[in-house]
Amino acid sequence: MNRAQISLLAHAGHPIAAPLDDDSVRLLLDRVLPREDARVLDLGCGGAEWLLRALAAHPRLRAEGVDVSGDALARAREAAHALGVQDRLVLHHEDAAGFTAAHAFDVVLSVGATHAFGGLRATLEAARRHLAPGGRLLIGDGFWERAPSPEAVEMLGDLGGLPAVMDTVTAEGWTPVRGHISSRGELDAYEWAWTGSLAAWALDHPADPGSAEALAVADTHREEWLRVYRDCFGFVCLVLRPTSG
Repeated sequence: MNRAQISLLAHAGHPIAAPLDDDSVRLLLDRVLPREDARVLDLGCGGAEWLLRALAAHPRLRAEGVDVSGDALARAREAAHALGVQDRLVLHHEDAAGFTAAHAFDVVLSVGATHAFGGLRATLEAARRHLAPGGRLLIGDGFWERAPSPEAVEMLGDLGGLPAVMDTVTAEGWTPVRGHISSRGELDAYEWAWTGSLAAWALDHPADPGSAEALAVADTHREEWLRVYRDCFGFVCLVLRPTSG
């Protein structure tokens, strides 16, 4: 099984691919959308769950999503048809870091996808290229809540603490106008859903050639979460506006 297939199965019970509950997602969308007829872009959209929720709540909204996973985009198209929002959603099957568009966007989203750009700073730079004057960015990324072990750094990268994240944001010319730090409950619920959904699929499909691998991935992920990074990893979402220009 490839990474995209694993991710689709693991997110079956938690369509938002980040440690945020439904209320947090709704509040962040309410804060980042400047008007009802906004044009929204999600860089690294996966199954486009953020866009689907925004489109369902705002009938005049138009949205585009970019992702390298054809399977995730196919799921997004099915969901868009089920919600009746397919005419207002355009999906691009390509690398978000290299994506270009013929027009700018009022809102750019990139939550849990900084790896696609090579880090937070590069993600901020890419988002700015797509943002219309007066636009807003919603970005979500991990940080160390407390000093990580060398094993945690090797696994998740040298994220830095929350002050370091904020220093990067402001140094790149952005001003935070709203923020949300995922609670322990949100972080744990996401991990339980990720490992549980994948394990449940494996147990429900014992004859599938990928069953044993899926169960092993779920077991390994659960051990890494509980023993390596649960007590030091945090996640923050920020609504940002360009400081000038």
